[in-house]
Amino acid sequence: MSAPDTNTETQKRRHAGPLAGMKLVVVFALVLLAALIGWTVYKGGEPTGADTQVDGRTGAETAVTE
Repeated sequence: MSAPDTNTETQKRRHAGPLAGMKLVVVFALVLLAALIGWTVYKGGEPTGADTQVDGRTGAETAVTE
């Protein structure tokens, strides 16, 4: 059942604030997602923490030099 007297222009005006807030939250979430992806790519380089590491291309063990 629908409302008998709807005025879409009035509804647009009444919901403008909440809709703008929702858009702002979506943009903020996308910025956070981009930051997470960037941080993951930046930190995902060389493995650390082992005295001997295995080269993923050849399977040979290599000593860690720092």
